[in-house]
Amino acid sequence: MCGICGVAGGEPARGLELVQRMCGSMVHRGPDDEGVVQAGGVILGMRRLSIIDLAGGHQPMHNEDSTIWVVQNGEIYNHVELREELSGSGHVFVTQSDSEVLVHGYEEWGEPMVERLNGQFAFGLLDLRTHHVFLARDRMGIKPLHYAIEGDRLVFASELKALLQDPALRRGIDPVALDEYLAYEFVPSPRSIVHGISKLRPGHTLTWSLAEHRPRLRRYWAPQLNLDGSRRSHDLDDECGELLAVLRESVRKELISDVPLGVFLSGGIDSSAVTAMMTQLGGDVKSFSVGFAERSFDESAYAREVARHLGTDHHELTLEPRMLLDLVPRLPVLLDEPLGDASIIPTYLLSAFTRQYVKVALGGDGGDELFAGYPTMQAHRLAGYYLRAPRAVRRGLVEPLVRRLPVSRDNLSFDYRAKRFVGGAGRPVAERHQRWMGSFGSEERTAVLSREVRGSLASLNGDASVEDYGSLDPLNQVLMLDMRMYLENDILVKLDRASMMASLEGRVPMLNNDFVAYATGLPMDLKLRGWRSKFLLKRALRGILPERILNRPKKGFGIPIAEWFRGPLREQMLAVLSPERISREGFFDPSAVGGLVGEHLAGRRDNRKQLWTLFAFEMWYQGYAGL
Repeated sequence: MCGICGVAGGEPARGLELVQRMCGSMVHRGPDDEGVVQAGGVILGMRRLSIIDLAGGHQPMHNEDSTIWVVQNGEIYNHVELREELSGSGHVFVTQSDSEVLVHGYEEWGEPMVERLNGQFAFGLLDLRTHHVFLARDRMGIKPLHYAIEGDRLVFASELKALLQDPALRRGIDPVALDEYLAYEFVPSPRSIVHGISKLRPGHTLTWSLAEHRPRLRRYWAPQLNLDGSRRSHDLDDECGELLAVLRESVRKELISDVPLGVFLSGGIDSSAVTAMMTQLGGDVKSFSVGFAERSFDESAYAREVARHLGTDHHELTLEPRMLLDLVPRLPVLLDEPLGDASIIPTYLLSAFTRQYVKVALGGDGGDELFAGYPTMQAHRLAGYYLRAPRAVRRGLVEPLVRRLPVSRDNLSFDYRAKRFVGGAGRPVAERHQRWMGSFGSEERTAVLSREVRGSLASLNGDASVEDYGSLDPLNQVLMLDMRMYLENDILVKLDRASMMASLEGRVPMLNNDFVAYATGLPMDLKLRGWRSKFLLKRALRGILPERILNRPKKGFGIPIAEWFRGPLREQMLAVLSPERISREGFFDPSAVGGLVGEHLAGRRDNRKQLWTLFAFEMWYQGYAGL
């Protein structure tokens, strides 16, 4: 993995100095090497975390006559096959690096080259023959790429903080992005929280003409779901065998490395499945997990059980509350952009612990989104039955009873889930899903945003970041929203930021091209059968994983935010969300924020999600303002 950046156009000396500053802001992404090249009015830069061809993989990398240059973040898993094909066409390779296939592949196939790549990547390529800069991002959005256009310049980088090294790009907070952040707990691509800075969407390329100074965006891939519900010709046992074969091959492809690697093992089904495939492929498998001193959040016993069952070399770190709390002041650096998912803190600690032993770690991210693994899938199915009940029963009996349930301290408890369920069940599918997954509903955002921000939103007619999946049936709508919103903008962002901050490469074989193509081709009945989520995946893993693991309920990677805000984080929360600070910054309404704080501290309502979303933004903004 690496941190990449570049400037196309503008004054060369200024661009060179900017690229050097951007590289300096991303040393954590690539502590092993740095490279910068200036050619044709373009400066490319990178920080390298050496994984493949440690000696020969220096970037920027060029073709035979130095007319094409590239900087890449990520891995191309089918680079050996592409290398053989390109060598057969007469291309001369001078390294064993996977990045070199990009310059020769582009030379041979042009922009459609990206459609041949199986990997997790973001890259910037300079073509001196056509005077174009070509940016590309992998299909699922595993690796990030931000860009901005300022006059006749294109500026791009792996991280937002790198782009903010350019004073011209510090254009203030985008009010639409802020509104979306409150809704989803993240800023969906293509926006970023900073006005004028965009994220290249997954499965997209951007071509920048150095002569015409304008971008051309192209979507080269999109997931295709099995929407007609048709069953495949295989019987269930054959289907299970095919699933395992595709998963095993996807894991095998992602084991390419010239440095030690391991696996994140939570004890959940997805990470356990990846670990099982690694052990079947042979070799000493090192697995890593964290446990929590707070018992209600601790899942370490499950990870140990899987490790014993599969015979891995297991390493475990127990997280004490102080270890987690000590990271809170580092949130501005860790986040890069506001993210309301507090599990980025234990994810970083797991990454830093793992980095002591290996340089690459595989994980199980993507399994829930591909196989309908989230409890919200059952909730959407339940909502269909709930809404058939007479309105008088729902409004006059169920909802008043649920409102009277006591305030919970556990987000897995019946009362917490019941309140969120009835609060969203009657909404359209996309809005219902947002309310269940996010922090603030539309009315709540109107209340908490300041009058100035609300005025800015009323005057804007920006395109929605959320694609419209309304033509799909409700469950497939949710599946697409999980894949194209939550997975991309939360789960993968969290993994990238946390692992790269620890200079660790995280890999996600369940998002390998081949496994995604297989899983999206399955009908919904093989993912969610009745109330049984991940139906086919669990069935395929029988006899491979312990039954207790396959039958355990879904549990997130959480931390006790609700209790922290009433205990060790109380004073810091009161300072960060103080009326004086909120008024001074002008983003939120002080009385609305104060009401959320007061209700939570008094135990009248559990406002953990809303408060952490606001807290994370304010902590990030403190760092942003100090850049």
